[in-house]
Amino acid sequence: MNSPVNDVKQGSRSPQDPLDPCRRSDDFMISAMTISGMSVEICYYKTLVDSHLLEVVIHSLQERIPSSEELNLHDVLSHIPIEETKVTDQNEEMVKALLQGDLLIRQCDQIQEALLVPMPGKEGVRSDNDTENEFSIIGPKVGFVEALPVNLHLIRMQLRTPNLIVKEMTLGSLSQSKVAILYVDGIAHPENVSRMEERLKGIDFDAVLDTSQLDQLIADNSLTPFPLFTTTERRDRVIFALITGQVAVISEGSPSSITGPSTLFDFFVSPEDYYLPWALGSFFRLIRIFGVIFSLFASALYVALMTFHYEVIPKELLGKLISSRQNVPFPPLVEVIFLETTIEFLREAGARLPNRIGQTLGIVGGIILGQAAVEAALTSNVLIIIVSLSALASFVTPIYKMSNAIRFLRFPIIILAAIWGAFGIAIGLCFLLVHLSRLKSLGSPYMAPFYPIQFRDLKDSLIRASYEQTDTRPSYLRPLSIIRYKPGKIHQANQLDEE
Repeated sequence: MNSPVNDVKQGSRSPQDPLDPCRRSDDFMISAMTISGMSVEICYYKTLVDSHLLEVVIHSLQERIPSSEELNLHDVLSHIPIEETKVTDQNEEMVKALLQGDLLIRQCDQIQEALLVPMPGKEGVRSDNDTENEFSIIGPKVGFVEALPVNLHLIRMQLRTPNLIVKEMTLGSLSQSKVAILYVDGIAHPENVSRMEERLKGIDFDAVLDTSQLDQLIADNSLTPFPLFTTTERRDRVIFALITGQVAVISEGSPSSITGPSTLFDFFVSPEDYYLPWALGSFFRLIRIFGVIFSLFASALYVALMTFHYEVIPKELLGKLISSRQNVPFPPLVEVIFLETTIEFLREAGARLPNRIGQTLGIVGGIILGQAAVEAALTSNVLIIIVSLSALASFVTPIYKMSNAIRFLRFPIIILAAIWGAFGIAIGLCFLLVHLSRLKSLGSPYMAPFYPIQFRDLKDSLIRASYEQTDTRPSYLRPLSIIRYKPGKIHQANQLDEE
């Protein structure tokens, strides 16, 4: 059944129109129609309203209401078979109802009064939209799906503000994929929004199948292994990015979103950090950072010590290391490359197989291959421990793309360690730091807040300070509103509780 209302974006009617704040978003619709001789406007957010129920309501209005020369909204009210339908002249109530997914009907010549029609069932979305790769231990367990309207619906239901702006466009000469840019007006810097919009419009590509393609096409540097935009399938991570001043992009057919500008430390932040007490959140964040450093340099350090720097190993440990390698016919470099490659084989095979088979293959295959490699004198048991810990540590990052970058960078650092020892590791670290310091995400420094140094933002970087101290948005994003909330009210509430 075709809808009797055509979704048409209309311009602002007058400066006094209470719906002007809503008109800035592409998913807000105002359509004109005639009900028994009365010209009315039907206003709604298409990402919140159930389209089938909308058709039922409109047909009901057209069929039940008799023609009358003096018909008004109160006459229409009595013919709508939905509870809690009402007429209001309060501007704030109109906007609030629209953001809750209600239908707003008003006469074209009396825009200060409107009929609000609740839309029951408007929150119905796919029930199995749990996150697949970003598991939530504490907090919401809502993830995106492949349908763009559903994803926009999920975000709108959490951010009930007319300042949430959605800009839609079509990309891909063959796929004609719909892409939506989201930001919060009054918080996100206009330059970040325009830069994201210009880069997306400048894409000349045949088929856009996932936001991961957009991530690469709009990146500031296409030669880096590091992800320059945060890719996530979690709704709460996207909402946190929006309220801090970032810009989000969601593509049709993709169950994930990208947000930017991003920094290196955004990839070590998990939403659970903010659901736990600040001390625990800071502890787990430091664990992630230490785990990535260990994963990046542990195997290379083993190669450097066993090849060039025996003298720095304690005597008690040196004897065990020598005895574990006395039957291994290969140099440390070949030994490490063999084990690292084996781990990558197991990891890739486990990722491509069904879940139960993949988990069994990873556990059983790792145990059997590790034991067989030691018994065959292909590697030492000490190195198996180091490589296994490195593989585990590479998964501590909440964002999978950063885990891939760490896995890739281990190999060149291992080769440098085999050539120059600890000096080679130092060279690799220097090149890595220089490369990171030169990277930008949507024009913003990738190493912020450490380069350039911004002391105010350090309270939510390596550690997460308490909510009483994280009342400002990151300054590197240049938000139009730097204050998120007033911690003074928290102090006053605590003092009242103590009294």
